[in-house]
Amino acid sequence: MSGHSKWHSIKHKKAAADSKRGRIFTRLIKEMTAAARMGGGDPDANPRLRLAVATAKASNMPAENIKRAIMRGTGELPGVSYEDVNYEGYGPGGVAIFMHVLTDNKNRTVAELRHILSKNGGNLGETGCVGWMFDRKGYFVIEKTSADEDKLMELALGAGADDMREDGSNFEILTAPENFDAVREALESAKMPTTAAEISMMPQNYVKLEGKNAQTMLKLMEALEDHEDIQNVWANFDIDESELDAEAS
Repeated sequence: MSGHSKWHSIKHKKAAADSKRGRIFTRLIKEMTAAARMGGGDPDANPRLRLAVATAKASNMPAENIKRAIMRGTGELPGVSYEDVNYEGYGPGGVAIFMHVLTDNKNRTVAELRHILSKNGGNLGETGCVGWMFDRKGYFVIEKTSADEDKLMELALGAGADDMREDGSNFEILTAPENFDAVREALESAKMPTTAAEISMMPQNYVKLEGKNAQTMLKLMEALEDHEDIQNVWANFDIDESELDAEAS
């Protein structure tokens, strides 16, 4: 939708302008530790760990940090045991919110998330209340200035992508989760730089927000993203780019 932005593209624009490297590293270390604990420490045999390691390398995380995170997960080094949990809820205007959390204390985390949501016009829901509104997809963002549209589409679809579409100044590529690695490797081989490369929960439809609801929703998403236990948060709102300018001013 021309002139509009959705959270999965907004947050990557914000991240590009952010210097929260410590926060990013903390999130990635937790993900690698949890992935290694659940699926073993060999990235070649553990797709979740392979993605986490690739993301960490793309974020310029030192190799020693990556190694230690994996060793904590496999038990070779002492470390905290994190529980993998999803929470669901609603934001202003009935927006659906899906949160992926890694926590060592579920009671503390759920209380804090409930407080953040209620403080910002939302509420925590029951398991399954909004999850059905999202599809698990491989998701890539490539800036239009970095790629020729026809070549990128041919490359992506040839590697197994389901779809490629425009979103403002970016191209977005969607894949089935099982084809994510093949598409990522094809983009890397072609030296196509990605702004985002992740397994994402993509909304099936969107809720248009304006005015106070739009501003409150952006503040809510920022607060959730900043919570130490949140690994990822997805929502199905759509706002005009002018709302972003107003929020930033």
